[in-house]
Amino acid sequence: MKKILILLIAITLAIFEAYQGQGTSIAEGLLQTFDVANSRTDNNSLQQAYNNKRSDLQIEGAGVVIKVLRDDTKGSRHQKFILRNSTGQSVLVAHNIDLAPRLDGIKKGDTVEFYGEYEWNAKGGVIHWTHKDPKGYHASGWLRFKGRTYQ
Repeated sequence: MKKILILLIAITLAIFEAYQGQGTSIAEGLLQTFDVANSRTDNNSLQQAYNNKRSDLQIEGAGVVIKVLRDDTKGSRHQKFILRNSTGQSVLVAHNIDLAPRLDGIKKGDTVEFYGEYEWNAKGGVIHWTHKDPKGYHASGWLRFKGRTYQ
């Protein structure tokens, strides 16, 4: 029991340190940590979601930018680019730039980590919800690029 308490305190302190100064509360950090722990968190899961035509899954992964697309400016504005991960799976990232900062300077060959909602399509799927939900109903997503987290 004592070991579990020490472990929980260590985890809480680590989360506090990780989110300090990023405008994220400890509670949000804990929820994000547990969301990640309970989600499909590796690139193989992205491939499985595609193969099984699954959608509405919170997925964490990473990939190399193979193409930067023009912003989608109809409705909510989205920055768009295509990633290819270590399994060869490609996925479109649609990052809402009305709710989160743009990834400035992104180009082909850059590495981007992501946590967001996967939606299946025949071209490999889409990752979206890579930002905080302003209403607090949806799991917060993020992108990591060049040492900075965007959400």
